[in-house]
Amino acid sequence: MTKSWALVTGATAGIGESFTRLLAANNYNLVLVARDLPRLQGRAAELVSAFGIETFIIQADLSTDTGCALVEKYISENEINVLINNAGFGINKAFTVSALQAEQDLLDVLVRTPMRLMHTALPGMKARDKGIIINVSSVAGFIAGGTYSASKSYVTVLSESLHTELAGTKVIVSALCPGFTRTEFHQRGRMSMKGLPAFMWLNADKLVAKAWSDALKGKAISVPGWQYQLLTFVIRIAPRPMVRKIGMKVRVKQRR
Repeated sequence: MTKSWALVTGATAGIGESFTRLLAANNYNLVLVARDLPRLQGRAAELVSAFGIETFIIQADLSTDTGCALVEKYISENEINVLINNAGFGINKAFTVSALQAEQDLLDVLVRTPMRLMHTALPGMKARDKGIIINVSSVAGFIAGGTYSASKSYVTVLSESLHTELAGTKVIVSALCPGFTRTEFHQRGRMSMKGLPAFMWLNADKLVAKAWSDALKGKAISVPGWQYQLLTFVIRIAPRPMVRKIGMKVRVKQRR
């Protein structure tokens, strides 16, 4: 039996790495996308050894037009049945003092790339009437916390819009909106997470399993963890000035 192919961006660590194992366990061959070639090669070898699947690696810096175009070209020339838009990073500085290039890179990775990859993948998925796209967004998209929050809000809203547009087909688009998750994300962004209660941390494997289950059920948004389901409920009904203050407090604490 021929296995279907899934493509995961940011595939070497954190939530992306968890998705590669979940998809391999579900009998998908994998296209792995990241910047670090040695880590890509290591991840691919581990997946082949553990699950007996096929892999293909694409070394690409998704903050660049060239890197994004490289992945677009692969998708346009191959049948991809699952797309996981996961690549991302954060900036540990206020917008008014951050480097403009860092802000542009974040926008390109978190907004430009998933938009373009979806725009490339969806025509084929619609023609086959089959496909799953999971965009890794964040609960940060529901608050006001700088470019990161704004970018994640875009991803969530576009996912909801496409989910509605594709209703009646067998193509599913879903936004995964996790909270704080134990990955390399905060360390790489040099963000201070001191003082965050232990119960607020999520496990990457568990939230990925939840996201996959929710996507298969046709849900537009997946918010893993009771604590973040409660938080997003409160944010949605709270006065917007209060939400803005919450977002600012979170950002200030991360910069310490």
